[in-house]
Amino acid sequence: MSSRIVVIGGGTAGARLAERLPVTLLGEEPHAPYNRVLLADVLAGRYGPEVIALPTPRDEGSRHEVRVTAIDRAARVVHCAGGEAFAYDRLVLATGSNPVLPPLRGLGGDRLPSGVHAFRTLDDCMALDAVVGPGVRAVVIGGGLLGVSAARALAARGAEVVLAQQGEHLMERQLDAEAARLLRRHLEADLSVEVHTECRVRGLRCEDGAVEAVELADGFVLDADVVVIACGVRPRVGLALEAGLDVRRGIVVDDQLRTSDPYIHAVGDCAEHDGRLYGLAGAALEQADVLADVLLHGTGAYRGTRALTRLSMDALELAAFGEATPLPGDDTVRLADATSGAYRKVVVRGDRLVGGVLLGDLGAVGALARAWEGDEALPEAPLLHLLTHDGGS
Repeated sequence: MSSRIVVIGGGTAGARLAERLPVTLLGEEPHAPYNRVLLADVLAGRYGPEVIALPTPRDEGSRHEVRVTAIDRAARVVHCAGGEAFAYDRLVLATGSNPVLPPLRGLGGDRLPSGVHAFRTLDDCMALDAVVGPGVRAVVIGGGLLGVSAARALAARGAEVVLAQQGEHLMERQLDAEAARLLRRHLEADLSVEVHTECRVRGLRCEDGAVEAVELADGFVLDADVVVIACGVRPRVGLALEAGLDVRRGIVVDDQLRTSDPYIHAVGDCAEHDGRLYGLAGAALEQADVLADVLLHGTGAYRGTRALTRLSMDALELAAFGEATPLPGDDTVRLADATSGAYRKVVVRGDRLVGGVLLGDLGAVGALARAWEGDEALPEAPLLHLLTHDGGS
């Protein structure tokens, strides 16, 4: 293959393309590509940064600390902050996403106050690593998957952790209320994390540019040496917008991951396919693999990703997929063990498995995930069989 392929972004999707194709990979971070999913394990001290490095066997074309500033679609050239320019025959935008910074009092300006951290990059992780330890008072704002991961990592380092979640329960996108209650019990009882739900953060108290406390809307004040903001992510679409590409919430792509310019593709967190943003490593990898086939062979089509979320927290294992909240007419099966804290639930619509949540005992997760990912008719058997260790297969 002789065409020049330039990839902007050295995250999960960009690294997978560099693994499969001869590309010029332009990464803005100073580090080689790494597995962002494992950042919490690095912060917790379970892994060193080198362990989460991603394979890039074709990295002779990999460049770090290169910030692309503009795309010249007519000339098919990308321009960089350092004055370099790279011509392309095909361009791939794998620009990822940025952390959402909520409009909190005390958070304005271009720079975060001292002690306030996002938790998105390896640099974020290393900055937290330098200041977190036993007795440090840490407040995590946001109780989704990222916030829960950050809270348990900080607790593992001995910090006194408070987790503040605006919603009714933790991990609302993945868990139902009962599973979230068990997760909260684990965080509070086993990790000594103080959890507040249905609580809105109003602002930060800072002194001489450093955070001292977090103010809640009800007037309650949480003392803080460190604040971690984990309020979700937003696709990085600035380059695409400036280049005149079709952008809605993300960069709009078709089944061949093409943007509105047939010579430019987008994959990973920045890409919006069929009206959907994924923000998951599994989807980024699947999109990159499909695009590699498209660019290599001119074949392949992306039809969406059915991704499973997994989280390991010391004594608790968690897996969630699909729709955990049933619709009218759906069948639901639950098994709960109050003694062990294990919980299993599946949602069936017609003859299809549409979602599930498992905490504690994940013996059935493999078979359930295969049944859900395959989107095939379930066998004629009592629904309770779905929650056995073989998933009813």
